[in-house]
Amino acid sequence: MSPPPLDAPDFDAADAFVWHVEPDRLEPVARVNRVDLSLLIGVNRARDELLENTRQFARGFPANNALLWGARGMGKSSLVKAVHAQILSEGTALKIVEVQREDLPSIARLLNLLRQSEARFVLFCDDLSFSHDDQHYKSLKAVLDGGIEGRPENVLFYATSNRRHLMPRDMIENERSSSINPSEAVEEKVSLSDRFGLWLGFHPCSQDEYLSMIRGYCDAYGLEIDDETLRAEAIEWQATRGSRSGRVAWQYFTDLAGRRGVKLG
Repeated sequence: MSPPPLDAPDFDAADAFVWHVEPDRLEPVARVNRVDLSLLIGVNRARDELLENTRQFARGFPANNALLWGARGMGKSSLVKAVHAQILSEGTALKIVEVQREDLPSIARLLNLLRQSEARFVLFCDDLSFSHDDQHYKSLKAVLDGGIEGRPENVLFYATSNRRHLMPRDMIENERSSSINPSEAVEEKVSLSDRFGLWLGFHPCSQDEYLSMIRGYCDAYGLEIDDETLRAEAIEWQATRGSRSGRVAWQYFTDLAGRRGVKLG
């Protein structure tokens, strides 16, 4: 009646995989969508700490699970993928496995699969957050704490979120105001973020950093444009969107490259 055990995939087929369920499987990713680490401007501290943490883990030494939280569009997920590429470029083997938030209940099955391998894996969950009645956070504890068996020694977990405590602030306040024991009502959910040993905050960029990002993209792709024109167009572009971030910088550069006939592939 129960499905047969999942066969161990060929981990030599790729350096990146995506976890799918129904049925359970690890799909290899031949080409990861990412940017070079040198193109990520304004996140130097987070870059250095995450790179060193990942390097330790890839070399077989102790390392912490990491939560990258903060301003949207500031390169949290891009940094995880860029750090993975950097580790590979240094000649150290490391696999990255992307897990969707809605598939967290299946995480124990994935861990059992990875536990059998000699490779080292970074599990990556992008845009992680939980709503009022969401129970997925309980499944995540299997990755962070590991229960009786413990987290596999060859697995590390990285997550990105716009929220420091992985849930809306109004949810925390509502729990406090409506519960018989306010501290206990909030403690279980808020404490989940405490299980990440490494917290890396991302903050909105300055205008100079925003312009530096775009100039870096232009130099990397060989697109020539004078500083005065770039500054005027880029500032107008950010004004129409009401925000300034790495994502907005890339969107402007994509538009500029298209107008100038420069391919990004």
